[in-house]
Amino acid sequence: MVLCAARSSLCCGVWIRQLQRRAHGGVYSSVHGFSHDEVRQKLEAFPGGSIDLLKQDSGLAVMTINNPSRMNAFSGSMMVDLEEKVTQLENWTNGKSLIVRGAAETFCSGSDLNAVRAISNPQDGMKMCMFMQNTLTRLLRLPLVSVAVVEGKALGGGAELTTACDFRLMAPGSVIQFVHKHMGLVPGWGGAARLVHLVGSQNALKLLGGAVKVDSELGLHMGLADGVLEDHQGAGGADTVLQQAEDWLSRYTRGPAPVIQAVKKVVLSGRELPLSEALRTEKNVFGTVWGAAANLEALASKSKHR
Repeated sequence: MVLCAARSSLCCGVWIRQLQRRAHGGVYSSVHGFSHDEVRQKLEAFPGGSIDLLKQDSGLAVMTINNPSRMNAFSGSMMVDLEEKVTQLENWTNGKSLIVRGAAETFCSGSDLNAVRAISNPQDGMKMCMFMQNTLTRLLRLPLVSVAVVEGKALGGGAELTTACDFRLMAPGSVIQFVHKHMGLVPGWGGAARLVHLVGSQNALKLLGGAVKVDSELGLHMGLADGVLEDHQGAGGADTVLQQAEDWLSRYTRGPAPVIQAVKKVVLSGRELPLSEALRTEKNVFGTVWGAAANLEALASKSKHR
């Protein structure tokens, strides 16, 4: 009996460590020849713009890509800033949801060309690619329900960023476009792999090979967009867009933070893991909420069918 209990405790500890590594780790490490600090230092040499994060007591966070003079393009320092904000969100125990948006009514135009030109050799390009793949993978793996709110244009890396969120809402007149082909490139921030999961390989090939401008109608048809915001012409437009996004997202995030986080974890494991491993993960996540405060309260109030 003691041996069985010890084995059970050991297995649970191993599972918890694996889950933590998966949630807080990216795709690349030193095993793959990736030096995080080296790449970070190189990126910080290209300043400009910021990634702003506001966490609310309600459990909602709003992340704003803020570089309006460059259509919210990512400078090197913004890539580092994004990683830091993702780390903050990973450690946010009371979080439930995340809105990702761009400043000044446009989403993001990808990489700042000034930084791109300075790291145009293949070695540096691949290092930047690994850094951003790590960051956006961690963003997608956050135990928060996330939505990209697309106003204006989401181009190149900006289009890739939308795929690192659970949902995408498009404002009237907005466009998502994977313009990489026009730059002699393919997506490098993980956008192609995520796009295939979202719209299927045939549609992904059309969007990448044709550099198709995806408006809200096409986005809904292909499954790239999950909803269209109402027109917000006039005063207070930006606030109206944010409020619409909050209202839309709230239908999936009502309830205690531990329960919402558990929902995201089991969906994530089903998406990323082989079936047998996903089932074991689901069982373990289930164990964290069974008999917990929210479950006991629901049982006491007999609220299952409400």
